[in-house]
Amino acid sequence: MSVYITVICQTCGGSFSRERGRVNENEKLGHNFYCSPVCQRMHRMKRTTLWCDNPDCRREFVKISSDVSACNYCSRSCAVSVNNKKFPKRGTGPRMCARAGCKNIVGSWLKYCSSACRRGVRQKFTKEKLVGLICAMAYRLGRTPARREASDIAFACVYYFGSWNAAITAAGLIPNRSHSQRMYHRTMTKAKDGHRCDSISEAIVDNWLTDPAIAHEKDARYPTTHHRADWRVGGLFIEYFGLVNDSPRYMKALEEKREMCKEFGIPLIELYPDDLYPTSLLAERLRAML
Repeated sequence: MSVYITVICQTCGGSFSRERGRVNENEKLGHNFYCSPVCQRMHRMKRTTLWCDNPDCRREFVKISSDVSACNYCSRSCAVSVNNKKFPKRGTGPRMCARAGCKNIVGSWLKYCSSACRRGVRQKFTKEKLVGLICAMAYRLGRTPARREASDIAFACVYYFGSWNAAITAAGLIPNRSHSQRMYHRTMTKAKDGHRCDSISEAIVDNWLTDPAIAHEKDARYPTTHHRADWRVGGLFIEYFGLVNDSPRYMKALEEKREMCKEFGIPLIELYPDDLYPTSLLAERLRAML
């Protein structure tokens, strides 16, 4: 049998009955009691007279009682002026415009002093000049350059051509495998010794082994499994993990290869993109071991 308790309405002060369970719940949550929805709405819309907490303002204003907080301001500008003094933003301070030759001072949150300076930085390149630079780089490398190898012009290429691969195509070269293709659509690349590689990065490693005439086997099979190592040099396996953290399937295969090398006692050298770009560290990573 339900037990009812008499309570007092917070708005009108009248008494009314409420079930004990509801009373206990309201007291636990700190809620008030109202005899009707009208009284509840009137209490919520009740207004209180306050004075702005900005010491430079102190203007009197009215605020809904339910919105009264520890600090109350008459306007957003007053709140901002006080909070900016209490919590100043950290910045590097004024500095010079990033365009070479411009000596204008800009704020810490800006890079250029004007849109004209920003356009001037982009306009130091033209489509024809970018194509020439890409062709010169390809001639020097003997292959299609990767975007990470041309960080000084990559942004300009994207700005003028829409993408790095579009700039490579405009230069009459064949693009390397794009980032969106991932591990599921591989563009084969041929190394100097004729080995077929899954990417330009693998071709760079393979060519590094070929130049000093280091005998190596491509796609060597792991013992008792279908997995293949990128290279085998004697009893040593070399793997280029170019898509590390790229997909769960790739990471699973990576861990399986590590475990098999431990199980069969095979020395394993792991190479990553940071070992190739922007500067090749293959001499440090491989020469001492090979």
